[in-house]
Amino acid sequence: MEMTHSAFEKSVAAASRPLELAVVLPTLNEKGNIAPVVARLEKALGPSGWEAIFVDDNSADGTADAVREISRTDPRVRVIQRIGRRGLSSAAIEGMCATAAPVVAVMDADQQHDPALLPLMLQAIQSGEYDLAYASRFAEGASTAQWNRPDREKMSGIANALARRVTGVDLSDPMSGYFMLRTEVLRRDADKLSGIGFKILLDILATVKTPMRVKEFPLDFAARVEGESKLDRTIVFEFLVGLYDKWLGRIVPTRYALFGTIGAVGVVVHMAVLATFLKIFDGGFAHSVLTDFEIAQTVAALVAMTFNFVLNNSLTYADSRLHGPLPLLRGWIKFALTCSVGLLANVGAAATLVRIGMHEFPAAFVGIAIGSVWNYALSSRFVWGRFR
Repeated sequence: MEMTHSAFEKSVAAASRPLELAVVLPTLNEKGNIAPVVARLEKALGPSGWEAIFVDDNSADGTADAVREISRTDPRVRVIQRIGRRGLSSAAIEGMCATAAPVVAVMDADQQHDPALLPLMLQAIQSGEYDLAYASRFAEGASTAQWNRPDREKMSGIANALARRVTGVDLSDPMSGYFMLRTEVLRRDADKLSGIGFKILLDILATVKTPMRVKEFPLDFAARVEGESKLDRTIVFEFLVGLYDKWLGRIVPTRYALFGTIGAVGVVVHMAVLATFLKIFDGGFAHSVLTDFEIAQTVAALVAMTFNFVLNNSLTYADSRLHGPLPLLRGWIKFALTCSVGLLANVGAAATLVRIGMHEFPAAFVGIAIGSVWNYALSSRFVWGRFR
């Protein structure tokens, strides 16, 4: 295929200045934003010396293909399409580690972050006076008027206050998703980053041992143009998960801790259902004590399993969350199937303990414990497509 004159000019321009900056843009269903963002990057950074790396979590709207279409004639633009992996923080880490540029920036592709700040941020890093530059929504001179989301501002304010208190990082917006640093700094500690949740900047600030010299730039935070938000009402929960991962994640894996915590809440649900059915059966709806317990334990286990699936989908695996009636139904069926052996072990062990004289409730606890390890291992792999 012959290269067009326009494509040739772009290739020459891209090679005319050494690569100085990589801009990493995690995407999820952002097809309509790709071309405008690339145009804005070129306007802010000029014809050469930079590259844009879109890290796409296998968007259903063809975002990755939209990037590839531009890449055919613009070597400054490329895409990493992730299959079976999701999450803003992990996407940012993957993109930052995929460039040869000495400086790397992370920003959203939804056009809420103004690329015009990039040259100023790059100048601050290249001066040697700062290790990290970031754009703040709450610094003096910043604005969130166009955003027009008081609920999000309130949640961000709460998370920022917690971040400052817990990490000791005195920034106006440590939850910002728009920042820049030297690539070598990121790579040096990349293996220590959790990659869990949404706030990669906070993860970096809490991980890097040497205090970082930070330059803050006020951001005029714009309204989303197209695409879907990667943040929702679990933003503060994700923040707390990130803090847990920093403190205890190497002792007890974060996802297992979340899975276990939800499982513990599920125990309460399980016991409530069990008690309700045993009380009903005491009224004469069943024929024997053993049969009563087996039926009640089975129903309670199924109800608790459904409860656990819903919460794990929303919280434990928020970055791999299943959406829509059919994916949720398929996910529940997979969850039920992968937990079926655990359910059989649960009911069988508990029933055996009742037969030998143990009280129903302690026996139920033992059954739950036996099934939990199996449930976590297989559901992580086969329901949400990951094992971490």
